[in-house]
Amino acid sequence: MRSACLAVIQLAVAGIAHASDEARLPGDAAAVRAADLEKPFKLSLGEYRYGGNFSGQDVNLRYRRGDSSAWLGSYRDRDFGTQTRAGADTSWQPFAGSTLALQPSVQLASGGFVGGSFSVELGEPWFVQAGIGRTNTRPYFNLNFDPNDAQSYAVGYRDDSGQTYYLMSVRDDRLGTRQRHTHAVARWPAGPTRLTVDVLHKTGDGDNGHVDAWGATLGVDYLDWFVHVVRDPRQNFSDVNATRLTVGRRF
Repeated sequence: MRSACLAVIQLAVAGIAHASDEARLPGDAAAVRAADLEKPFKLSLGEYRYGGNFSGQDVNLRYRRGDSSAWLGSYRDRDFGTQTRAGADTSWQPFAGSTLALQPSVQLASGGFVGGSFSVELGEPWFVQAGIGRTNTRPYFNLNFDPNDAQSYAVGYRDDSGQTYYLMSVRDDRLGTRQRHTHAVARWPAGPTRLTVDVLHKTGDGDNGHVDAWGATLGVDYLDWFVHVVRDPRQNFSDVNATRLTVGRRF
């Protein structure tokens, strides 16, 4: 796992956060803006089990105001150790009456890690998005588990009710690993509950040869509480199969 963690660094494609929920998903702003006006803080606690051999823990506090966010978090496990991180992202619409949004992000972590991303999103209710992420390749435990020195592309649909559906591809374009994640994501409201399903297909060069695997995320948001369960085979293109549980509260 360690070599993958050094090569596959944190990207926030418009602030992607499938696992740690640290940042903005494609098409996400419209679905959460109203709730964030009243509940700007989001506390997440994560427990990660790695093939039954050992576990990791993560805590993350996020603050959102309008279309901008900042977060502070810490991760630890017995092999990697402990790493503290912080970051911010925003979404800026430069032209009145246009759906064009520019979405930069930046992230820092102990150990000298620096990363950032920039993406462009256009369209309502159908939207497209393209982005790029870059890091200084210093050691970092990747909590969104997508290739991070990478290009990303997404196309999807969202409406004012909170329904969001999109396909997204994130692929390494710097380190020569041929690593690619493809996500099919559906999010829809059901009364006071919001459900999220993310089906993942990953391919590319891993620690010990080629990787071709499927994973999935199931998320349930109920009022101010949420729980996400993830099954991620060959996490970070290592030989480790991970199961992750994240619970949290907005306040």
